[in-house]
Amino acid sequence: MTSKSSTTSTSSSPRTNALHLLLPILSCAAVAVSFSTTAASFATPPRQLALSRQHTLSPSPRSPPPSIAPLFASVSDDVSNLLYEEQEKLIVRRGEFEESLVTNVVPLEASAVKVRGVGGSGGFGGGKFKTKKKTKSSSSNPKNNNNNNNNSNNNNNNNNFQAEGEALARILQTEGVLRLDDVLPPATADALLHYVRSLRRASELQVRSGEVPPLHRFADVLLKSHRCDLPLPLGQSPLLSSALHSLLLRSPVASVVERVFGRDATLHEFSCLVSDPGSQRQVLHPDTPHLDGKGPVLYTCFVALQDVTPEMGPTLWMPGTHSKEAHDAFGDGSVKDDFLRNQTAVAGTLKKGDCAVFDSRVLHCGTANRSHLEGGTRSVGGTSRALFYFSFKNPEVGYTGNPASIRPEIGRAMVTLGELMEDLEGWDGRDGKNCVLIERLGKSLL
Repeated sequence: MTSKSSTTSTSSSPRTNALHLLLPILSCAAVAVSFSTTAASFATPPRQLALSRQHTLSPSPRSPPPSIAPLFASVSDDVSNLLYEEQEKLIVRRGEFEESLVTNVVPLEASAVKVRGVGGSGGFGGGKFKTKKKTKSSSSNPKNNNNNNNNSNNNNNNNNFQAEGEALARILQTEGVLRLDDVLPPATADALLHYVRSLRRASELQVRSGEVPPLHRFADVLLKSHRCDLPLPLGQSPLLSSALHSLLLRSPVASVVERVFGRDATLHEFSCLVSDPGSQRQVLHPDTPHLDGKGPVLYTCFVALQDVTPEMGPTLWMPGTHSKEAHDAFGDGSVKDDFLRNQTAVAGTLKKGDCAVFDSRVLHCGTANRSHLEGGTRSVGGTSRALFYFSFKNPEVGYTGNPASIRPEIGRAMVTLGELMEDLEGWDGRDGKNCVLIERLGKSLL
């Protein structure tokens, strides 16, 4: 048996020999990747770059002979992986460089919005909404009482949130990013975090065993080392319905989206982004391009499932960069660095249950999770950062230019904001059986 460390050519495997012959080509290709990545100024959204891994090498116009087809495929995969790794190294270096450029960083704060007759002093976050206590129903059915009370409370809340949503939507349209506090109860956030951890472990086992394709459990993200994008199975856990009930019916989130997109906005993403200790800083990027004559494409809501500290790699946004002028400067390699250097960034150091809503065209990035480094050097346990998120798409927009982080069956259902809100009005606070639409989605999932 040949030793693994042997360098004798006669004992090398055909696969090793093939790779050896391809090394000069690979070196040239790596240089080409480096040049093209730099020339593009890293303006391509990371998810598109991640998916481009599948197309690194163009297929041969003629299929290889059957006898060497497995070897050809294996070598092709190896070269593709190596080029992808080289691309990731370049992006990591660019991210580190951008960290040195962007030094004016402040925390993202909740917007102070005051609407006559709504909320407490200090604007949003300064006081809780109060609903009138309901008198007991004359109905003898306790379940009907619960549903009637829920519907009445939802109607009262929606009236309040509609008024505040209009003011908050104006801020979102101007700044491109908006913080809302206390949109998810802490107990729900804790339970959802535990659920996500369990689902991630189960999904990893399913993929490793070949039970399901990877993209049926995980979205393809760039810099995936220590980072995970986990589409969630809406309809298969009452926790997810409970979270949506709080976010869409008992906070201004839905009203903000509705003010711009209307109730026909479609659920485009439904996932949880986890950044583990050791994850690298991403490059600044928009999720979707700025299209002349078009408005916003997506509004995405990031909800913190635990307190997010600066060491845990909070998301960074650059307010106001969803404009054509900002995208033009960002895409111009001759002025891009100066443009970034002169911007103020806001960091999503959210508390558990707080959220950030942002325009997909705004420049942003996930920063490095260094919570495992004590004093900047010594490795300790560290804390993962988990963001439950969903996005709604402008009904006037077709393809967004980016793959969506959502279970394929849910994405194909094209569920609207209005349909979800109506379905959630039947939420009984227990098993979610009254949510007919969400239950049907759950049954459709693989």
